[in-house]
Amino acid sequence: MKKRKVPHTFVIVFFIIVIAAAMTWFIRPGKYISEQVGSETVMRFYYQDQLPAEQAADYHAEPQTWQVFSALFKGFVKQSNIIIFILIIGGAFWIMNKSRAIDTGIYAFLRLTRRLEHNRLIRKIGVNNMMITLIMVLFSLFGSVFGMSEETIAFTLIIIPLAISMGYDSIVGVCMVYVAAHIGFSGAMLNPFTIGIAQGIAGIPLFTGIGYRAVCWVVLTIVGIIFVLIYANRVKRNPKSSIMYEADSYWRKSEGAEAEQIAYYTPAKAWWVYAFITLILVVFAVLYPMTTMKIGNRSATLLLLPVGAVVFAVLGFFALCKSVHYFILTMLLGTVYFLIAGALGYGWYIMEIASLFLFLGIASGLSIDRSASDIAKLFIEGMGEILSAAVIVGLAGGIVIILQDGGIIDTMLYGMSKSMHNAGRILSVEIMYCIQTLINIVIPSGSAKAAITMPIMAPFSDLIHVSRQATVMAFQFGDGFTNMITPTSGVLIATLGVARIPWEKWVRFIWKFIVLLAVIGALLLIPTAVMALDGF
Repeated sequence: MKKRKVPHTFVIVFFIIVIAAAMTWFIRPGKYISEQVGSETVMRFYYQDQLPAEQAADYHAEPQTWQVFSALFKGFVKQSNIIIFILIIGGAFWIMNKSRAIDTGIYAFLRLTRRLEHNRLIRKIGVNNMMITLIMVLFSLFGSVFGMSEETIAFTLIIIPLAISMGYDSIVGVCMVYVAAHIGFSGAMLNPFTIGIAQGIAGIPLFTGIGYRAVCWVVLTIVGIIFVLIYANRVKRNPKSSIMYEADSYWRKSEGAEAEQIAYYTPAKAWWVYAFITLILVVFAVLYPMTTMKIGNRSATLLLLPVGAVVFAVLGFFALCKSVHYFILTMLLGTVYFLIAGALGYGWYIMEIASLFLFLGIASGLSIDRSASDIAKLFIEGMGEILSAAVIVGLAGGIVIILQDGGIIDTMLYGMSKSMHNAGRILSVEIMYCIQTLINIVIPSGSAKAAITMPIMAPFSDLIHVSRQATVMAFQFGDGFTNMITPTSGVLIATLGVARIPWEKWVRFIWKFIVLLAVIGALLLIPTAVMALDGF
């Protein structure tokens, strides 16, 4: 009997686009319009044929047919920033990988873990278990505090080789970074892109209710860590039990290579790179001695750039004295440091982060004494290796394009919001949660979803005597959990692409965890409807 093969991810995404197009023939198009009623701004829904004349003139929605093909083009345009980001990251890391700096770092880490295992307590806990836990807590905190999302694409390329070297699979690597960050995103305490916008629209003080949100973050993070540890240890015991065992041969191709096979050296050009970077950092430290780091509505002014310049100068010097590999690792650590400083202190986003990693790639190539032409060739090779990930991001963007051009997103939202009438407080909060979860499938952007839904949900919560804070939390959970599975999430698709994990295999792994998170989220919402919580 011929074994049935799962369709390629490209095929699956295209079929979803076709299904979305079919929905535009059966769902009546409509639009929410903001209107001024007295001193308040309210969102009012109109079907397409009921729109006021001034709105109808600018509104165009029609059933989608041949547009399933043009949507692919529009999807690439819509997701162009993430696509370019992926290509640049892929090229930069390919250059760095040719230096074997990552391999050197992994070998150093493994040597450290062997020494730590001599400690009875650490041996009992398990060094690997401890590392998975610490990394996940860190990225969960990043997601909770400043909404780390797109940045996880780059970190995935760093952590997966480490996970493989520890005896795990690429799925564990993605969980340590992407899943952890999005667990934090779901249980966010200070995320300005979700909590900040939603609370602002709802008209409640920014980042209030942080006490109970912190409890939720702790619960969700612990559940996530336990889930990943159970899976990781199962793969450790039996590597072939992983659905990615064969595909992970790409990551295991250098497995078995001994650290001694790495030729440790320091070219003269590496010293010039060190001097150049140090000079640049000193100049910026003088020009921008103080950096105001903003986390939520709190801020702190710190000597980030001067400290970063001094630390890099010292570590870089000693690294070069040992080997260029350690110098490149120092540059990588510096990149992470300035990424965080730039994101929180200077509002950096995809363009700036991509530029930072591009500089890292070029500097790595020059440090290992490669010519400009060689670096360019390596960069192109790296982009070629990561191209499929970039393509799938563009294809996934076509799903939302079809729903938008068909004009059915607002209609779906309107239909779901009507279901809350005549429901009790607990049931109403849970229905809001379900609505936000379903909407997240077609509108993965938390900021966009907050702008669309909160003007409707917040006033409605007053009518049913539910705290607006509870409504924000329902939005928060609904926005976060399904980001880890929906094919319309550009960041998820990009992360899976760089990790070389087909979306359908990821779904096979993650769906039980998503169901578990959804249930826990529903339980955590109950106190917001029945208890007098601080800030609620």
